Amino acid sequence: MKIVFLGTPQFAVPTLEALIAAGHEVVAAYTQPPRPAGRGKQLQPSAVQRRAEANGIAVRYPASLKGADEQAQFAALGANVAVVAAYGLILPRAILEAPRLGCLNVHGSLLPRWRGAAPVQRAILAGDAETGVTIMQMEAGLDTGPMLAEVRTPIDRKTAGELTDEIAALGAKAMVDVLADLAGHSAIAQPDEGVNYASKIDKAEARLDFTAPAEQIERQIRAFSPAPGAFFELAGERFRVLAAEIIDPPGPRAGGGLMPETANSGLSARGPRLRGDAGVTLDNALTIACGGGGAIRPLTIQRAGRPAMDVASLLHGYAIPSGTRVG
Repeated sequence: MKIVFLGTPQFAVPTLEALIAAGHEVVAAYTQPPRPAGRGKQLQPSAVQRRAEANGIAVRYPASLKGADEQAQFAALGANVAVVAAYGLILPRAILEAPRLGCLNVHGSLLPRWRGAAPVQRAILAGDAETGVTIMQMEAGLDTGPMLAEVRTPIDRKTAGELTDEIAALGAKAMVDVLADLAGHSAIAQPDEGVNYASKIDKAEARLDFTAPAEQIERQIRAFSPAPGAFFELAGERFRVLAAEIIDPPGPRAGGGLMPETANSGLSARGPRLRGDAGVTLDNALTIACGGGGAIRPLTIQRAGRPAMDVASLLHGYAIPSGTRVG
């Protein structure tokens, strides 16, 4: 099948590769223009541009698709279908209607649960039990088109990075399956109920507020790992928390009352003795009190300008004693 591919980040690369492996003719790849990145702020091509050029595919990166000339060039490619995966530009109606079979989108959520720019992160933040990928026939509305296929996966304790990679692979396979039998995939309209908008992540959201419950903070850490990285500040320095575990408060004994504390250890029979204000460390292992009586213990952390490391390695050279306030 003759295909135009539109995508930009690494999320889109597995779909491009799957189309090539399936024997489709990708006549052009549209992507976002190169952006400055790295210490030298040199222009860097997108992940899709690099992979397309490596496969000898013509790459185009217009700043907009609204102009008549750009739309005419797109239509002149004579594609049977356009495949879209995290492209980053709104497609005007002229683009949507140019391919004979329209434009199909790999969307990283179960529609209509999360429409918009950051469905993976929003699903984690909301505490959803599962997410997945939807193959959708695109129309003028934002992620409103009819659905051709969906694949589900549990979220469990996955980070946004892990979940994005998994969904990208699932979406690539699902798109190839749909294209192999378009006639056998009936388009189903999205229900009107249960629609949520997955707004773009604001970096300010990544700051940890330890007055929130530990469960919410742990989801925040996973949702923003690896980027932008949930963080707290200490002594004017920013610490990015890339993984953490929830430390539960001591629970009741079978006969009533709290489990006794172990003398001088700061530990109960079930875990650390959780006493202290939210945002205050409860021990020398960087266990931080949270709202509601729970606590969070970072496992992987990154200081500004340094590589990520496990917390034990951090504390070996940078002591953060019990009773320290972070935030």
